[in-house]
Amino acid sequence: MKIAILGTRGIPNHYGGFEQFAEFFAVYLAEKGHEVYCYNSHDHKFQEKTFHGVHIIHQYDPEYKLGTFGQFIYDYNCIRDARKRNFDIILQLGYTSNSIWFFLLPKKPIIITNMDGIEWKRSKYNKAVQQFLKFAERLAAMSSDYLVSDSLGIQKFLERRYGKKSTYIAYGAYPFSNPDPSILTEYGVEAGGYNMIMARFEPENNFQLVLDGVVESGETTPILVVGNHQTKYGAYLKNRYAQYPYIRFMGGIYNLSHLNNLRYHCNLYFHGHSVGGTNPSLLEAMASQALIAAHDNDFNKGVLQENAFFFSTPKEVVHILKTAKKSDTLHFIKNNYEAIVTQFNWSKINGEYLQLFEACMAKGKP
Repeated sequence: MKIAILGTRGIPNHYGGFEQFAEFFAVYLAEKGHEVYCYNSHDHKFQEKTFHGVHIIHQYDPEYKLGTFGQFIYDYNCIRDARKRNFDIILQLGYTSNSIWFFLLPKKPIIITNMDGIEWKRSKYNKAVQQFLKFAERLAAMSSDYLVSDSLGIQKFLERRYGKKSTYIAYGAYPFSNPDPSILTEYGVEAGGYNMIMARFEPENNFQLVLDGVVESGETTPILVVGNHQTKYGAYLKNRYAQYPYIRFMGGIYNLSHLNNLRYHCNLYFHGHSVGGTNPSLLEAMASQALIAAHDNDFNKGVLQENAFFFSTPKEVVHILKTAKKSDTLHFIKNNYEAIVTQFNWSKINGEYLQLFEACMAKGKP
């Protein structure tokens, strides 16, 4: 098959969950003998034309000048280029800024869209943007040939709201079991002597809720705050907690070996995501054998089941910090690791996507 992947900033991953999936899945497809193309922003750090057998197509992305609006132009450029290439399948990852161009998508390829989370519920968006995202979600749901949901909750939502069936395929992670504590010296911490939270700097990821709990607890154990904080919200948080030296803003860390070791050796890993489906960083924390404290919502509970501590207020964060002991909860870690091995491993996830592609090719466009 000749396959295109649209909707990310490109591979190898230097940004987030969809980029991580695109990197692993594109390479997997190429290894299986398929002709794979991944669209990258023109200013992506990787400027070669191929990546482990995957063809890279750079397209102009003015996000660096125009902010979020630039993504609409980038997606337009990608879709316009895709019209020239005679693909069999186009996989769209998300819909936020590409759905308005649905009428420009080439007619021959099968269009498969991973619908991501319920984007219009994100608190960072004002009412007008939320209304647009509802509109974009409907466009993507109704114009795609086939849909993918990354959680059972999203699958039910799409069927209830749009009457559209979707295939449930979660994200994946690679099991991690070869820790190297020497890596910790680069970050000024010792095994078991720090906590951690990692996410994009957005309000719905509950950095403030967790860090307020850390402050209220009176605990001075370092907490590593991982993510690109060069944003307006990041500046707000850094200013809010400037007087607490044990709250350490580390910036984005994209070296997977380093991240795995940081998660493995931390005392508590806080996962604050409250919107979306199966979150990649949560799966990676499970795969890294971290003890997890997660925001109390259906998406997180659907993945973790009962194998984590859950919080929804700063006081609950305080309680977790004062009472949680890793030695008493090894069964949480073991159960989560087993879930990665049996349910959420990348080999299984990649295989499920490939099976979907083959089934869609056999059925053709609906």
